[in-house]
This record gives sequence, structure tokens and C-alpha cells, in this order.
Amino acid sequence: MKPIQRVFVRQLAAALVLGCATAVSVAQDFKIGFVNTDRIFREAALAKTAQGKLEQEFSKREREVGALASQLKAASDKFEKDAPTLSETQRASRQRQLVELDRDFQRKRREFQEDLGQRKNEELQQVLERANRVIKQVAESEKYDLVIQEAVYINPKHDITNKVISSLNGAK
Repeated sequence: MKPIQRVFVRQLAAALVLGCATAVSVAQDFKIGFVNTDRIFREAALAKTAQGKLEQEFSKREREVGALASQLKAASDKFEKDAPTLSETQRASRQRQLVELDRDFQRKRREFQEDLGQRKNEELQQVLERANRVIKQVAESEKYDLVIQEAVYINPKHDITNKVISSLNGAK
């Protein structure tokens, strides 16, 4: 090997060793936190309040859709029972009524589910925005370098979910 190349290789090796040592010291000072968002949605008072609000807002429509489902089932059962004794025109008329009732039920159920889903997303978004503000406050006050919300595995010592839930519940 030429003398210039040897010097270059030695300098490169020294730089790598120095870089590794620096990375190790930086890694020792690096503080990571983890927040379980699902637990926040289940356990935080703000999330429970949002869930109660949704239940109150949609309970009447849910009962209406349930009543329509019961009405459809009763009409279908009655048709099944009466079908052998009905004339062809009566049978066709009752089938049309059942189809219309089923179509109405499917439409109302779909509208209910879409409206509920949209409102649920709105409420959860508000909870998430509030939780993210609290997470940032906790991270800044406790000097976390990184806070993650999803992971395949996390050591429980890095979990700050309880602190976030406590702050959310106290900050109402």
C-alpha cells in the first residue's frame, strides 16, 4: 500500500472510532417516551365525555333504525307464514312492500352509520389534538427528545401514557 493511502486509511479509521464514541455518548443522553393512543381514547375523561355525547346524540336514531329492523323482520316473517295462502297478485304486492321496506331500512342504517362515523371521527380528532398538546407539554417539561405513539414493542419504562392521561383529566 502506498504511504498516502495508509495515512488516509488511518485517518478514516480514527474518524470512525471517534464518530462511534460520539454516537454512544449521544445515545446515552437521548430520552424516548411512548404514548398509547388507544388507551387515551379508552381511559381519558375527555374521550369518555365525547363517547357519552355521541351516544346521547345518536341514541334516538339508533332506536329508530332498530325499530325499522324489527318491523322489517316481522313483515318478512308474516309474509313467509302467509305466502302459501296468498294469491299471486297479493304475494307480488307484499314482496314489493318488503323490498321497499328493506330498501328504506338499508338507506337509513347506512346514513346512520355514516353520520355516526363522521361525528365519531370529529370527536376523536378533538381528543387527539388535545392529547397531542398535552404530550408536547409533558415531553418539553420532562426533556424528552422523542415521543412515539405507535410501536411494535416498547419497554414499559418508556411509557408515559399514564402521565398524559392524568394531565388530560386534570386539565379539562
